[in-house]
Amino acid sequence: MKKTVKKANSKKTMKRVLRQLKKYTPLIVLSIFLAVLTVAGNLIPPIMFGNAIDCIIDQGNVNFASLVVISFVIAAIIAVTAVVQWLMSAINNRIVYGVINDIRKEAFSHLQDLPLKYIDGHSYGDIVSRCVADVDQFADGLLMGFTQLFTGVITIVVTLVIMFIYNWIIALAVFFITPLSLFVAKFIASHTYSMFVKTSKIRGEQTAFIEEMTGNLKVVQAFGREDENQEKFDEINDRLTKASLSSIFYSSLTNPCTRFVNAIVYAAVALAGALTLIYPSVLPVKFGVGKLTTLLSYSNQYTKPFNEISGVVTEFQNAIACAERIYELIDEPAQIPDGDDAATLKDVKGSVEFKDVSFSYEADKQLIKNLSISAKAGQRIAIVGPTGCGKTTLINLLMRFYDVDGGAIYVDGNETRSVTRKSLRKSYGMVLQDTWLKSGTIKDNIKIGKTDATDEEVIAAAKATHSHSFIMQMANGYDTVIGEDGGSLSQGQKQLLCITRIMLALPPMLILDEATSSIDTRTEMKIQRAFATLMQGRTSFIVAHRLSTIKEADLILVMKDGNIIEQGTHLQLMEKGGFYSNLYNSQFAI
Repeated sequence: MKKTVKKANSKKTMKRVLRQLKKYTPLIVLSIFLAVLTVAGNLIPPIMFGNAIDCIIDQGNVNFASLVVISFVIAAIIAVTAVVQWLMSAINNRIVYGVINDIRKEAFSHLQDLPLKYIDGHSYGDIVSRCVADVDQFADGLLMGFTQLFTGVITIVVTLVIMFIYNWIIALAVFFITPLSLFVAKFIASHTYSMFVKTSKIRGEQTAFIEEMTGNLKVVQAFGREDENQEKFDEINDRLTKASLSSIFYSSLTNPCTRFVNAIVYAAVALAGALTLIYPSVLPVKFGVGKLTTLLSYSNQYTKPFNEISGVVTEFQNAIACAERIYELIDEPAQIPDGDDAATLKDVKGSVEFKDVSFSYEADKQLIKNLSISAKAGQRIAIVGPTGCGKTTLINLLMRFYDVDGGAIYVDGNETRSVTRKSLRKSYGMVLQDTWLKSGTIKDNIKIGKTDATDEEVIAAAKATHSHSFIMQMANGYDTVIGEDGGSLSQGQKQLLCITRIMLALPPMLILDEATSSIDTRTEMKIQRAFATLMQGRTSFIVAHRLSTIKEADLILVMKDGNIIEQGTHLQLMEKGGFYSNLYNSQFAI
């Protein structure tokens, strides 16, 4: 059953690859034409070599004039064939890397459209492996196919036809022995595909593990987990080694097995030709030593493509296995696209309303049920509660990173599913506890939210968030290049840059999820004052664990188990003496 499914998947993937090649049909036709010329250029010289041998009739009886002409013609054919082969190789590279370019674009474009549910459920390393390593493996197999498949097939057909014209007895001997090569190639290919699939999966697992350990090396070293991680890596690496050796072992059988068949073919041609020459009266075919030389050369020309095609088939199994993993990523359902009639949010005032919202990450574990919230434009809404109560989930729903399972969310009276995601998210400025900075200059990172900002605006925003001083202490100031995720910057400095980014963009609504968690107390007080200025007239949602930072909020929502159990101002909730009061007092208990 598994073999049938794998075979069906392989055929489905192959058909898809062929569809991907359809746009390159003119180049493929040209490549086939050049392959025909290449084959002709490779098959004509053996005939002429045979004619040249026949010019040497006996001692002192040599047709030198014909030999010279034949030599020049052979040299010209070889030179032209070399140029044609170079052109064919260039065209094949253009086809293959054009297809790879298309697939990488499609994969990366689709990756950005995938719902966060998929990204959260898969390791980053495996996704990277599919987009990089698997695509490279696919390219290698496809290039080998184009380089050797066309010329190989044409060589086999044309050589066999010429051999029948020269000596049908020898041609029949070759023709009946040939299926051995096809049987060997088919047998090996059927056994290697599943092995290559397994190798690709383990390679993705290894890439994911390396990516995870590299990104968290400080934590690994801090907890002394080096030995455990080494053991885990060795275990994965051993599995990859075994899987690779198994697939390579079977695939490497192709060459010696087909060479054995080739040797049988060559021996058959030599034997049949020798018998024809020795017993001319018994065998009906007459020909000389020159033609026998040509046929022996053709027997090598004929069997060589079987070697190449067998190698191509084996390599193609690996390529198809990798392509299958790439197409699995591309075929993952994208997030629900914006409707054709989706409106664009403009001039957002900032009123937000949750109406009977329900949501769960897993169908059997409901997190939020029948939640209703109403935030007026310009209000500061604080969201507090124990870990896992749904605070960050609320933010994900606000930004429409996840869609609600029930109920609806409205911004300025517009249901968020009826407006474009881009316009919705552009209306929010978001600073999270987890920072994100790209490789580039500090200025480029600040200008992500407002790419047309002037240098003066960038500096003003940095001064407002107290980032300017540490930026100017760096080697090139705002033009200092930082690495992936901020490079050597401290967590607090990275968070300040993210806050500066929002200060520059000045969106109509703000989301602050532990936005000052990595900043020292003194700087936090200054940032809070900057935030107070920034939040004036803007609807703000503030997730905080340090409750002292949200005392001035217009409304505090206290969440527990996905529900709002209390709401009101700080003073109202403290007077009530409920869950919030206990939570607040616990932070100051000795």
